[in-house]
Amino acid sequence: MKKFFKEFKEFALKGNVMDMAVGVIIGAAFGSIVTALTTDFINPLINSIGGASFGGKIHLPWSGTGENAQYLLWGDFLTQVVNFIIMAFCIFVMVKAINKLTSLGKKEEVKDPTEKECPYCFSKISIKATRCPHCTSELK
Repeated sequence: MKKFFKEFKEFALKGNVMDMAVGVIIGAAFGSIVTALTTDFINPLINSIGGASFGGKIHLPWSGTGENAQYLLWGDFLTQVVNFIIMAFCIFVMVKAINKLTSLGKKEEVKDPTEKECPYCFSKISIKATRCPHCTSELK
């Protein structure tokens, strides 16, 4: 049992797991902020411009009446679609910025050349060559 808890502790404290946990928590908090933005600001703006209720529902005639009646909550669905679009855009912008920041710190590795140009026939030859295989000139 001690071995199991030791392995679990090693797994849980790895950098990737902790990063993922932080990402999930921040994502949930960000999701609630976007939901509030959509329901408290965007929906009322659309309602005031269009004159229609954004939280509407459509009664399904075959579902009956009273407590058993079923509705299509198109306003709630549309709100969730807007939430998704906002979240996807924000995540895209954040990932793009993070990729840009990580690429700034990296320097391109300078590779040693493996080929050189023959000064007589201007063809590509191995850097170790002492004679050009194309024009047979002796190289210095």
